[in-house]
Parts: sequence; structure tokens; C-alpha cells
Amino acid sequence: MAPTKNKTTSSPKTAALSWESLRSKYLNKNFVKELIYNPRYLLPTCTLLFFFEVVLNIFIIENVRYTEIDWVAYMQEVEGFLNGTLDYSKLRGDTGPLVYPAGFVYIYSALYYLTSQGKNIYLAQYIFLVLYLLQTILNYRIHIITAKVPPYALLIATLTSYRIHSIYVLRLFNDPVAVFFFYLSMNFFLSNKWLIGSIFYSLAVSVKMNILLYAPCLLIAYLTNLTLFQTFLNLLVCALIQLMLGLPFLMHDYWAYIKGSFDLGRVFEHKWTVNYRFLPRDVFESRYFHIVLLLVHVSLLLVFLPLLKRYLSSYAKLNVITSDVKDFIKKEKQQRKGELQKRKTPEEFEKMEDKMSIIAQLFVLPFYITNFIGVALARSLHYQFYCWYFHSILYLVFCTKYKKPGMFLLLAVVEYCWNVYPSTNLSSILLHVCHVFIIYGVYKNMKP
Repeated sequence: MAPTKNKTTSSPKTAALSWESLRSKYLNKNFVKELIYNPRYLLPTCTLLFFFEVVLNIFIIENVRYTEIDWVAYMQEVEGFLNGTLDYSKLRGDTGPLVYPAGFVYIYSALYYLTSQGKNIYLAQYIFLVLYLLQTILNYRIHIITAKVPPYALLIATLTSYRIHSIYVLRLFNDPVAVFFFYLSMNFFLSNKWLIGSIFYSLAVSVKMNILLYAPCLLIAYLTNLTLFQTFLNLLVCALIQLMLGLPFLMHDYWAYIKGSFDLGRVFEHKWTVNYRFLPRDVFESRYFHIVLLLVHVSLLLVFLPLLKRYLSSYAKLNVITSDVKDFIKKEKQQRKGELQKRKTPEEFEKMEDKMSIIAQLFVLPFYITNFIGVALARSLHYQFYCWYFHSILYLVFCTKYKKPGMFLLLAVVEYCWNVYPSTNLSSILLHVCHVFIIYGVYKNMKP
């Protein structure tokens, strides 16, 4: 007679114990509080928010009318290139001459073909929706790695961000493309993939030169985290990418390309400014006013320089052991799985993970505050420029020592200022006040 097979069936008592264990672990007030307030529990919140973003942006595309601002001009500019024009001074659109580097030309040339010569705006909106969602994933990953911002704050910031959604899927500006490449590079830097990060950083600059606002911090990061040879190699990679992308235009007329794509002296129109509405037009367009802003910008960077260097040097020293600690945690969790399941929380591992989050914070904060200073002292901010620092403002506010009501008041006023159209004297002044409070708050927190 054949032996009977042993069937491993769970008894009702075992199933009840298993359900009771899950209920006691997850269906309780403490766990709910952790999901709301603990930055280490960001993943569930980010997952839910991501699907919310998918639905919300599809709703916006399908129900809110698209607003034409620069898309047609972009298509006209790249059309000249596609027709064989390599003289940058002759690439023009309805809004004026082409003022972006060569990376912009190639990317929007691809969009030109994908969208039937720019006429299929509906398809373009969905392409930018994909871009927005990828950007969201990159931003969420930084929040999860740094574990600085609590889940409820990220939820509030997402639900109240009207302007940023319109910039991505209702306007089709090139600013989000540049910002996307930068955040891609930032994620590679955090993963210690410096050369790949440098490639994407340079690609971001090739789309729009506002990404150069991060350059002072990136140079310090190279010098503190890499050898001199590695620093030189990464800088060379950045330069070679710019050279290769711009080569066809440089060979035809190098000065026309340099002047057109990296024109630091360009004068903005007063009617579009978000941050200097309160100034008379002649003062706003004054060369001396621009020089003063540049001097203040450089001075603030010099004030922050010792702090940036200290943070990035500390990151370099601590980052050496990060990978070893991660491997140790993973190994220990596997070896002690049975024991950890019996315990309510693996506290020793939580402490190690918290320390690794702090290490990541030492890297992220210098980049965010360096860019923020540059945006705050920009000669003019247009509405699409909001995406230059939108994804970092929440993080920066939580890097101050202000009380929670003060933090959310700053976030609310900044969002209000970017949603007032056209800007007013009050909205412009309030925006500067918020910038000053954020810079001062971060400085006080970074200062030993």
C-alpha cells in the first residue's frame, strides 16, 4: 500500500493566530501614526500618490483646455534646423530667436516628428505626462532615501500643487525636460555612479542653462568625493557632451551658437516677471540691477561655501561605509528573519537605516540650497521656472527649524505667489520674503 502524502494544511487555530498577528501589527493606531508621520514609511504614501497623479493628470489633459505659449515657437525653431539651417542666429520662432543649447534642438526635433510636425498637441501632452510621472518617481526616490519629509507633508504638497501640473501637461515647456535630466543625474550621484550622473547632468544643461545653478555645488561634490583625476574625468565628460551636441552649429558659426544658446546678458520682458513686478521697468531692465543681483548671488554662495564643503566632505567620509552597512543589514535580516518576525520592531536595524538616511541628507541639501539661492536671485522668474525648484522646496522647508505651522505657511504663500496671474506687487514681494525666510532657516540649521 502506497504511503499517504503529508499534507501541510494550516489549522483554523493557526490561521486565527496568523490573522491576529497581522491585525495587531498593522491594524492599530501606532502603525497608522507611523504611516502618517514617519518619513521611513514614505513608500506606501508615494505609491498611492503616484497612482493619484496618473489619474489626476489624465483628468487634466482630458478636461482642461491646453494653453499655447511656446510650443509653436519651439516647433518653428527646430523646423529650421531640420530644413538644414545650422546658423543659430537664423533659427527663430514667433517668440523670437532660439535661446537654448543644442540638446533642446535634438529633443524637440524628435517631438516634432512624433507629433506630426507639432500639430498633434494631444499626443505631446501625454508624452509630457510620462515625463512628469518619471520625474515624480525620481523625486520620490530621493525622499525615500533621505527620509526627511514625513508622508503627510508630501501628501499635502501634492494635493495643493496646481501650477506645477499645468506647467507639465498644459504648457509643454522645455524646463521640465531639463529638470528631469537633472533629477536623473542626482539619483545616479546618490547611487555612486558619478560618470553616468555627469552625463545626464550635462544633458540637462544642454536643454536649458538654468541647470548651471547647481554647478558650484557639483564642483565641490566632485572635489570632496572623488580624486583629482576622477574630478577631471567627470568635468571632461560634461564638457565633451556639450561639445559633441553643439558641434554642427559650432563648426558653422561658433559665435552665433555660443551667443544664442548661453546668452547670460539676455534681457527679460517685465510683463512676464513673477518676482519683480514691484520694480519700475527701467530699474528691472537696468544692467546695474543685474550686476547687483549677481554680486548678491555670489556673496550668498560664499557664505554657504564652508557649510556646503563640510556637508559634502562628511558625506564622502560616511558614504565609504554605507554600502557595507547596507549589505550587513540585508544579511542580518535574512539570518534573523524568524527572530525579527517575533519582535514588534527591529530597532537596531531602524537606527542603522536612520543613520544612512542622514548620510544621504548630507548630499542632497547642499544641491537643493545652491539651486534655491540661484532661483531666488534670478533676474526674472517666469511661471514655467517654478519647476526649477518646486520639487526641492518641501525638502528645504523641512531642513529649517521653523515650527510646522510656519513651514506650511511658507509653502502655502509660495504656491499662492506662483498662482497669481498676472503677478502683483504684493505677490512679488511675498515671494521674496518667503525666499529669504527659507534661505535663512536652512543656513541656521546647517551652521554648526
